[in-house]
Amino acid sequence: MTDKAVQPDDELQRNLTNRHIQLIAIGGAIGTGLFMGSGKTISLAGPSIILVYGIIGFMLFFVMRAMGELLLSNLNYRSFIDFSADLLGPWAGFFTGWTYWFCWIITGIADVIAISSYSQFWFPDLPQWVPAILCVGLLLTLNLLTVKLFGEIEFWFAMIKIVAIVSLVGTGLYMVVTSFTSPAGRTANIANLWNDGGLFPHGMMGFFAGFQIAVFAFVGIELVGTTAAEAKDPEKTLPRAINSIPVRIIIFYVCALIAIMAVTPWRDVVPGKSPFVELFVLAGLPAAAGVINFVVLTSAASSANSGVFSTSRMLFGLALKGDAPRSFGLLSRASVPSRGLLFSCACLLGGAFLMWVIPDLVTAFTLVTTVSAILFMFVWSLILLSYLQYRRTRSELHAASRYRMPGGVFMCVACLAFFGFVLVLLTFEADTRSALIATPLWFVVLGVAYAWLRKRAPEASRLMTPTELN
Repeated sequence: MTDKAVQPDDELQRNLTNRHIQLIAIGGAIGTGLFMGSGKTISLAGPSIILVYGIIGFMLFFVMRAMGELLLSNLNYRSFIDFSADLLGPWAGFFTGWTYWFCWIITGIADVIAISSYSQFWFPDLPQWVPAILCVGLLLTLNLLTVKLFGEIEFWFAMIKIVAIVSLVGTGLYMVVTSFTSPAGRTANIANLWNDGGLFPHGMMGFFAGFQIAVFAFVGIELVGTTAAEAKDPEKTLPRAINSIPVRIIIFYVCALIAIMAVTPWRDVVPGKSPFVELFVLAGLPAAAGVINFVVLTSAASSANSGVFSTSRMLFGLALKGDAPRSFGLLSRASVPSRGLLFSCACLLGGAFLMWVIPDLVTAFTLVTTVSAILFMFVWSLILLSYLQYRRTRSELHAASRYRMPGGVFMCVACLAFFGFVLVLLTFEADTRSALIATPLWFVVLGVAYAWLRKRAPEASRLMTPTELN
């Protein structure tokens, strides 16, 4: 596909409708961490895991509101790279863009490996590298066509996840109302949430342990911010998507977890299995394992699809500022940053191969997802720091804003303190502590790269023009 230089009237096209933006936002809030990770979080925290997801979702809502006000304060901002660079300086744009790119690469690696694993359910004799290559190849091909096609794919991926969770909540409610009794003699009852050791059966330490894994379930919630440059009527679609976050968290996280633990007492939840599968099996659905396997496979594919989309847009924005190779700033005839897509997909395949040869994939998966969660918190923190700077230096824009962040500066500080608290919690377990120790290496690499880039081309911090990209 032939590439072309970006022209003033031929940039990223606003082809994502309200329907696309809403479902992309929902899909971003429902990750593989919920379907596969909820079993482990329930075993760690018991019923208090409901509060864990509620608290994390509450805090991230304010991060998204800060991002929304900043993006709408200047419609020339394509994503949070632009406003972080504008408000905090070129270093912030560089660190935000490349860190967010790396976040989705390592998350995508985990997703591709998960897809390979899920495929074994139907094709046990198929080599694991085959579905990995097919998945990346398919996502690359679809994303190369048009951004509208990406929106359609993500729309249906998100719809599958929504149907699965609503079905689970409805099934759980029916089993509670009919006092369903399992073969083990357990009766479905809402009192199961507090009858066995109360809401905090493992005490506060068990409650805190739930945060370590639950944060990863929310990665991607900021994805709506990377669609800003390609959203039709962003002044309407972005606020709608962000404002619906609390409702989505209540329905898709809180209600789902209540349904699971009301039907299956928390002590009976197996950490290594998806409680979604177990509930449908109890309900007598013979094909439960196959159905849920399909759901978690599409959930992983949705996450990988979002990663391919996001990383290519991050590279496009970095190239326009001279923080990435200029070729990443070229668009295809379909107005898609094809060079960035190809590079990101190549990294996904390389990483998938490396993880495939690691003997203990569970350990590798835990390490990768923890690193991802830490780096996502860094990106979320830079969004908040950008907002604080915006309030200090762009008070006239805040005064004119029709979409102000509730709580303003106070909630920004509260969210930053919360992220610091989560980092402290990551030191409690050996596997998450290892990831916390390894993560600073990424920032060392970025710091060296930034210093070299600025020494080599001091003028690279300014926005590059279409002519310069030629």
